[in-house]
Amino acid sequence: MAKKKEKSGVEDLQRPSIEMLYADEIAKLIESDGDKPRPAGWAMTPDSVVKFVLGDKTLDIKAKFVGTRRFVERCVVALATNRGLMLIGEPGTAKSYLSEILSAGISGDSTLTVQGSAGTTEDEIKYSWNYALLLSQGATHDSMVPAPLYLGMDGGKIVRFEEITRCPLEIQDTMLSILSDRVMQIPEFKGADSSLYARAGFNVIATANTRDRGVNEMSAALKRRFNFETVHPINNLKQERELVQRQMTRELERAGIPVRVDADMTELLVTTFHELRTGKTIGGQAIDSLTTVMSTAEAVSVGYAASLHAYYFGQSTVNPGHIVNNLVGSALKENPEDLKKLRHYFNQVVKGRKGKHWQAYFKAGENIQ
Repeated sequence: MAKKKEKSGVEDLQRPSIEMLYADEIAKLIESDGDKPRPAGWAMTPDSVVKFVLGDKTLDIKAKFVGTRRFVERCVVALATNRGLMLIGEPGTAKSYLSEILSAGISGDSTLTVQGSAGTTEDEIKYSWNYALLLSQGATHDSMVPAPLYLGMDGGKIVRFEEITRCPLEIQDTMLSILSDRVMQIPEFKGADSSLYARAGFNVIATANTRDRGVNEMSAALKRRFNFETVHPINNLKQERELVQRQMTRELERAGIPVRVDADMTELLVTTFHELRTGKTIGGQAIDSLTTVMSTAEAVSVGYAASLHAYYFGQSTVNPGHIVNNLVGSALKENPEDLKKLRHYFNQVVKGRKGKHWQAYFKAGENIQ
């Protein structure tokens, strides 16, 4: 039996980091910067970071985020100051993805991440100990297990704090002195080692879901240490279609799946998500929006799942039935009443639309249950 050829590089990784996926682009932007001024500790200039996020045709840099240049520039400038950057918005608006892109461009490393939750501890943010070494050697650098915040301060890199408002208030407030004084106290060490001073380039990008407001509201003191920027859903339908098509194609290519979603299927998918998210049709007719957030990221997931469905069950192209089958599981996450709203959308909006693909979509929607 022939031995399966092993993959190399990032091909066999489910979720490579941004700096791994776009290593060539990062190198190209750094080279193009030459001797241009940049903030201390940054891998590239602020202008190149913006190009890395939004794309640049002259340098063949791909766009990775849909947003205005003014918004991205504000985010980049905030990270050059001594205040952190707080990205807030609805679920699925690419807050985490934007923080990853910014970290990769500024520090060349997007992996210093704290995932906020009700169970997040201070040890997971700052540092902990290898207790076997701690007992045998005492408190030394060898017995310490540095966490993302320690590594970011010591290396002068961006630290990402995902969903910070899901953490209890006392855990959130461990960031206060760090963001104010840029120093971490380590009482287990003696002398000069008891204080870790942040190197140039260190900062924090935090994200917060607007649906979590009121769960663990941030203290006023912590809010003052961040610049707040809201990441809005994509309102331009054409831009959203292009982004979803691009993301689906990239994921399918990386997975080695020889199926592509054609423009008609992307139109069905993105238009449905857009209308059910905004609560009105393209023509301006009011409809019931779903309780579930119908985000652009979720649309990509549904399109990708529909493609896998078509591939693994013997059909070479994605059809409206594949879209509907995978749409239902995505749309009905929070409220059973959303099923009635989805049926109503098909009966009142989809049914009246012209085009073979829309009529086939309506026909497939009759099986929603």
